[in-house]
Parts: sequence; C-alpha cells; structure tokens
Amino acid sequence: MNIAIFRNTAILAASVVLAACATMSPDGDPVDLDGTAWVLSSMPGHSLLPDVVASARFEGGRVQGTDGCNRYSAPYTTTGSFLQVGARGPTTRMACPPAVMRQAEAFIGALVRAGTYRVVDGQLRLATTDGKVLATLSAQPRSLAGTSWRVTGYNNGKQAVVGVLAGTGLTMAFARDGKVSGSAGCNNFTAPYSGEGQALALGPVAATRKICATPDRVMEQEQQFLQALATVASARFEGRRLELRTAAGALAVTLVREGGG
Repeated sequence: MNIAIFRNTAILAASVVLAACATMSPDGDPVDLDGTAWVLSSMPGHSLLPDVVASARFEGGRVQGTDGCNRYSAPYTTTGSFLQVGARGPTTRMACPPAVMRQAEAFIGALVRAGTYRVVDGQLRLATTDGKVLATLSAQPRSLAGTSWRVTGYNNGKQAVVGVLAGTGLTMAFARDGKVSGSAGCNNFTAPYSGEGQALALGPVAATRKICATPDRVMEQEQQFLQALATVASARFEGRRLELRTAAGALAVTLVREGGG
C-alpha cells in the first residue's frame, strides 16, 4: 500500500475513534444531557458555601435551575462532547449576601465558559475546550423516600399558584414505607404515594377534622392544598426545591427541602 494512503487512512480511522469517544461516557454509553439534572459539587479555586445549592437541568434545549441565589434559564446546544450555553434569559432579582452572590456569579460564569462536557463516575464535568475543568456537578437525587419538605406554594384551583398564608405551615414528609404525611395548615393529613422516575401518584388523602378560626382563610387554604395534592402526577427535583405537577404539566405544589441533604 502507498505510504501516503496508509497514513491518511490511519489518521481518518483515529479521527473516527476520537469522535466516537467524545460522545461516550467511560462505560461506553452515549452521553445525552437532555433530561438530566445536576447539583454543583465543586469549582476549582472555590470553597462552596454550606447550604447554598446551585443546580442545572438540561431539557428541551434549555439549561435552567438556581445559581444559589436566583433562578436562571439559558439556551444550550451540544455537538458530541462540545457544549455551548447561550446568553442567560430573564432571571429573578433577589439580593443575597455578598459571598453567595460571588459563588452564584462564578457558577454562571463556569456554565457560560464551558466548551466541553464529560460524564465521569456519575458526575458531570464542565471544562474549557483546552481541558481546564471549570465545575463538577453530581447527579440530582431523585428519591422522595425519607425526605421532608416545606410547602412554598400551591395551586388554588383557579389557575394560579399562591403562597402560603402567614402564620401557617404546610409540610410533607415522605416515609420509606410509601406513606406521605404532614400539616395542611390546620389539620394533619396522610396518604399513600408511589412513583417511578418522575411519575408520582398520591392518594387518597385522609385528614383530621379540626376547625381552625385563625388566621383568616386558613380552612380555604387547606381545602385548596389538599385538592392540589389529588392532582399530582409527577415530581421534579431542582437542588433543594421540589415541584409537584399535574398530568398536564401545570404546577400543583412547590416545596423546599428541610434539614440536611
């Protein structure tokens, strides 16, 4: 065989192998970010603040989550192992302590600067095109069993998600035996739950029968919250936040995790 032809053939073969490896995880499976969710675990040069969670969910051509202070959303594209995150869209505008804001800015900067990605041992590594690691993220935990949550909002049945009344607390605790229980603001409730992946089924719900006079509208809130639980068909985790949604994808209940983890 002509030496030049052999050399070109070898180079082409090596290129094909490298291109294939660029889209493979270490166990040989293709890497696809769509539908995956992650939580920031480390950034070189930064000691992450305790109880400040940054997250990234890749879905439908957008990456979104919380930077540890505010929510963000941006378009993204991948080609093999190459990643490009576009300009950040509208975000919330909360003011957080300076240290939290610095970490949040560093995280968003890592997302935007990332040119490549790789999944190694269940972790997502974002790096520049020359291989400098910018951030490492761990897979978002997706198990409800053994977790406790505080409700931050619920669907009032009038096509609106409303906040919890001041002076009341709505809670949900998912036991490992398939029962969820908590406070509906006045009465305690319990219900069986089951799920696989993002799918989640709750109910029927049983509650105690106290009547509370204060604060105003507490019983109305309780009724609307329990009705919202009956519509739940899926659960979506995002850092320390949890969204329970209806079969049509509408928000039913929003929660924040209590305790560690």
